[in-house]
Amino acid sequence: VPVDGSHWLSMREVLDLLQQKGHEVVVVAPEVTLHIKPSKNFVMKMYSVPYTQEEMEKDFKEFLHTSFEEGSFLERFLKVYEGMKKLGNMSAASCQQLLQNKELMSYLEETKF
Repeated sequence: VPVDGSHWLSMREVLDLLQQKGHEVVVVAPEVTLHIKPSKNFVMKMYSVPYTQEEMEKDFKEFLHTSFEEGSFLERFLKVYEGMKKLGNMSAASCQQLLQNKELMSYLEETKF
């Protein structure tokens, strides 16, 4: 179950190597992601989330832009904090959707994921 962004980019190389060595690789990911895309090297199991691709990209871009804005330390800190809170809420919603997906959770349990 990868985390999107740089975590995924690092993990992707490991998954490709595992597949080359004959392992079956299954990736569980939300339908809305920045970098996690289907591949012939692994099976994707996706689940829905309560936000759109556009919303996620907008919030992520705003967070990056805010991180490099000028201003007083307190102003920047509060803006970065709010951005982190937004992205954290998306992540928590994603986890909640995964755990409430009975079909996917049954599959994971049955296959001893």
